[in-house]
Amino acid sequence: MTVAAAAGGALVAAGQTVAGALGVPGWGGEAAVEEAYARLAASAMLPVSSDTRPADTTAPMDTSAIGGEQLSAQAASLPDLDSTSKVDVANLTKAARMGREAAKLERAVTTAMSHGAPKAVMYNGEALVMPTAGRFTSGFGARWGVQHKGIDLAAPIGTPIFALTDGVVEKSGPASGFGMWVVLKHPDGTSTVYGHINRSFVQEGQQVKAGDEIAEVGNRGQSTGPHLHLEVWEPDGTKIDPLPWLAARGLDVTAATGSRDA
Repeated sequence: MTVAAAAGGALVAAGQTVAGALGVPGWGGEAAVEEAYARLAASAMLPVSSDTRPADTTAPMDTSAIGGEQLSAQAASLPDLDSTSKVDVANLTKAARMGREAAKLERAVTTAMSHGAPKAVMYNGEALVMPTAGRFTSGFGARWGVQHKGIDLAAPIGTPIFALTDGVVEKSGPASGFGMWVVLKHPDGTSTVYGHINRSFVQEGQQVKAGDEIAEVGNRGQSTGPHLHLEVWEPDGTKIDPLPWLAARGLDVTAATGSRDA
């Protein structure tokens, strides 16, 4: 009975302590103890998020993980994406521009050959064509005791003659020594002369493009056989050797050579 009494007193004392801690006014016996325990249980059931204490933001960032320093160094050495993108755009723009230019040149060459010219090239952005499908037979210089001011390309009568490059027709028709000729004036001031022609297909003042058919090979005038006599005149009228002039522009009319003078 002594032990039971002691236990009962301890329980009462504990009840008083809990009741006091939870703010239960006075001591009301067992009812008060039950209320105190009920409040204690309710408090234990509160969610963790109700803890309003500020988070500890003073803890240092953990960079001691294996590989952490290496990753940071690699990230610092990565190229600037904006700069890389700019370079890529610049390269694509350049490639597109080169593609357009190549297509433009290809169209110019194709157009220059569309009337049947045997060859076409580009020089300083301009198309030039082989003036006829003839055989080189005579060059520039002294011949038979006189000065031969051009080159001769032998071909059958009626073989098409093409404008070497863009120009304006200065002369078209009869000409002393040549029988008939066509003279073209080009944008750089140079003139080209097509002599001994059989027929002309152009008129004075007419604009022509590289590769346009302007005449046909003939045997008129002082000629020993059907051929095209081609001359090149500088802007001041000086007659120059067509061979190096043509070769410098990518046209070699001597590729098929012959021994017969015309």
